[in-house]
Amino acid sequence: MSYADYLLRECSSPERHEFLRGEVYAMAGGSPEHGALAAAWIGELRVALGGKPCRAFTSDVRVRIRETGLTTYPDVSVVCGRLETDSEDPDAIVNPVLLIEVLSDSSEAYDRGAKAAHYRRIQSLREYVLVSQSEPLVEVYRRNAEGRFELYEVRADDTVELASVGVSLAVKALYANPLAG
Repeated sequence: MSYADYLLRECSSPERHEFLRGEVYAMAGGSPEHGALAAAWIGELRVALGGKPCRAFTSDVRVRIRETGLTTYPDVSVVCGRLETDSEDPDAIVNPVLLIEVLSDSSEAYDRGAKAAHYRRIQSLREYVLVSQSEPLVEVYRRNAEGRFELYEVRADDTVELASVGVSLAVKALYANPLAG
């Protein structure tokens, strides 16, 4: 399928799909916990980014990775400075500095493996974050001075440092569940 055909299909589809080299892949829906964690990240980032030239986006916004051809919908994307979109797809971001994926049983291997490999090819990307649903655990992959990504694990009583956007977030706040009782 051509990219233009993919975009036409995506506009009228109730489900989201990834696109890679002419192939289209359906994306699985998320659990309530998945949605709550993604929403918590968006909420905390919105407040923390106040006054900074950065903006957070939900999974409704596509990210196109020009370097590999993958188009996908990360749970959270952050762009700082000028928002750049794809010439073929004005609704797809091409310059995120931060991407966040909430892991699920069905997508964890892909998010850690092939998708992460695609993300690492984005020139603007400084960090990508993997968020566990099963325990308060956040893995931050940060690009170092040599261009390699290093892992920083953050647990329940810690603070997540997001150097790419100059923000620190309490893990407890991200995992807080006011409905638990």
